[in-house]
Amino acid sequence: MPQQVVIIGAVALGPKAACRFKRLSPDSRVVMLDRGSRISYGGCGIPYYVSGEVSEVSALQSTAFHMVRSPEFFRDVKDVEARPETEAVAIDREKKTVTTRHLPTGREETFPYDKLVIATGSTPRRLPIPGLDLPGVYAVNSLEAAEAIKAAVAGGSVGSVAIVGSGFIGLEMAVAFADMWGLDVTVIELFDQILPGVTSPTLAGMARKHMEEKGVAFRLGEQVARIEGDDKAERVVTDKGVIEADLVIVSVGVVPNSELAKAAGLAVSPRGGIVVDETMRTSDPDIFAGGDCVEVKNLVTSQPMFLPLGSMANRQGRVIGDNLAGGQSRFPGVVGSWCVKLFDLGAAGTGLTLAGAKRAGFDAVSTHITAVDRAHFYPEHGLMSLELVAERGTGRVLGLQALGVNGDAVIGKVNTVAAMLPNIPTVADVSNVEVAYSPPFAAAMDILNTVGNVADNILTGQNKGIDVTEFARLWNQDDLGDAYIIDCREETQGGPLVAKHPGRWHNIPQGQLRSRLSEVPKDKRIVLMCNTGARSYEALTTLAHMGFEQVVSVEGGMAAVAAAGIDV
Repeated sequence: MPQQVVIIGAVALGPKAACRFKRLSPDSRVVMLDRGSRISYGGCGIPYYVSGEVSEVSALQSTAFHMVRSPEFFRDVKDVEARPETEAVAIDREKKTVTTRHLPTGREETFPYDKLVIATGSTPRRLPIPGLDLPGVYAVNSLEAAEAIKAAVAGGSVGSVAIVGSGFIGLEMAVAFADMWGLDVTVIELFDQILPGVTSPTLAGMARKHMEEKGVAFRLGEQVARIEGDDKAERVVTDKGVIEADLVIVSVGVVPNSELAKAAGLAVSPRGGIVVDETMRTSDPDIFAGGDCVEVKNLVTSQPMFLPLGSMANRQGRVIGDNLAGGQSRFPGVVGSWCVKLFDLGAAGTGLTLAGAKRAGFDAVSTHITAVDRAHFYPEHGLMSLELVAERGTGRVLGLQALGVNGDAVIGKVNTVAAMLPNIPTVADVSNVEVAYSPPFAAAMDILNTVGNVADNILTGQNKGIDVTEFARLWNQDDLGDAYIIDCREETQGGPLVAKHPGRWHNIPQGQLRSRLSEVPKDKRIVLMCNTGARSYEALTTLAHMGFEQVVSVEGGMAAVAAAGIDV
């Protein structure tokens, strides 16, 4: 039977749900409302429009066959009635109506519905500081904002940019300003690392070093107090100093737009997300919701989480479209996968970080390796760092973060683990996961299998590692205390560091360790180093067999040390 469906929100989930439903129920009427003037666009592409990699803003609103997704497109091609610049102001669940206001004219209209979809998205989080409303201060949340930002930098009056926040959008905008426009860019972050909450301090440090080499400056551990300027933004004042800036981007996360749902009496979580079940129904069975305005189940912790991602919104949109038509499709939850391009590096992750796992109550440990991402003899191989998080005792894999110069390879490793996480994999599963092999694409023992093997060695006590962050703390001390560093590489590599740091750095190649065992002090904590960790692990097993009890290997070796910017 034909239905009347009203959809509030027309950026990501709304259009997907509308079009899926119309394909299943062509005789039904769909009205799609949005308070914005432009609909159905890829907001995640805004940094690439600002950078010039996407030449026209209309491309973010276009189909793969180059048709702009305008109201006319939805009317003529999809048989969906799109109403831009129309704000939903009230939901009457008893009468099953939505009251709207046409923003240019103020005219109100009421739409009846059989089924309702709430896809109201999210709003940039506002810092409680003076100066946010000065000209020249932008949030990256609309095509209009994208055009204004690009026009400002293209006008030639912007020489420096301050970016508040080092999440995905903040860092992508930093790349856009520095790479395309050659501007002086400073990123200000409250936490002591970039990408807080989604990756480890070690990988974050590697990414930060790479961006610093490309000209981006970072002010970590600083809290913004205010933005100042006479007629426009001119500087950002923090608790530790002043950053001069001609343009300011504030990107400190988003909050779900759930006020309309809450006013209608729908269940909303304490964190502000609309509560939905696996069918994407709210507490009212005739009202669905999805996208940035809802909470979803984290399949690793089994707890609700807020994950504002366009990819998730589109998948949920299909589920809602099915169920509007009487289907029983389900959206079981998420594992929290993400990725970001930072100049020449790709960074990605899925599941929990070590800190996140501990907060969730897991007795967790992380394993870090840095190695080549394909056959070492293949000319185009590059280094990749992986950090696998697992639970002690059970060996359950809880998450993976990755960083490397070949972004597609990085994404491949992360997506593999992401597909495994809902099935509660162990490190043994990662060790044995089947990876397609050919030298241009992978090593015979793929780096993903290797990180599983290393994690297994650590969990079973066969290997004891320290990450480069811990090594840096040790190395930067004037006195190494009871630590005794042995470089397991050949003399051509380790010898120069012995000469540079006499008494602090020692070189015993791994192949000579048994014959030079008398040189290794038994009353010291032995810290083993090689290029990537393979030879230092071999040396560790040798020393352990010979009765040495205090021996650790630096995870990722000198490759990780160099990537993290540690001066040795």
